[in-house]
Amino acid sequence: MNAIAAPKSSAQNRLEGFALTAILQGLPTFAAALLVLKILGAHEIVDERYGAAIFVVLASLFSAAISPLLAAKFPKRFAHAYAPMFFDASLSLSEKIAQWRAQPSVSRQLVTTMIMMSLLAVAVVSVR
Repeated sequence: MNAIAAPKSSAQNRLEGFALTAILQGLPTFAAALLVLKILGAHEIVDERYGAAIFVVLASLFSAAISPLLAAKFPKRFAHAYAPMFFDASLSLSEKIAQWRAQPSVSRQLVTTMIMMSLLAVAVVSVR
């Protein structure tokens, strides 16, 4: 039995691309930046109630909103901050993530991020 998938609306596709960019690319970057701020003692953001969460969420959303525009204007400079497959309407959400993960540079980025976040977390817990 062959099922034909309904075409995805452009608004849904843009929302998927925006969400994937914010979650998979922005969130780890700004969470690491927040840990660095914690280590450096930037109490303005870190010690404020919900300040850290607000910082990470807003920075990730702003990054996701602006990275496609900057990547279109400056493709060589922002190639690492923009994944064109996130905005490909012919792919399902899981296919977008699978294609993104299959890239060698992304695998390197994920391992680097995981190691960096682990080291920063240990440093944050150790410093007092």
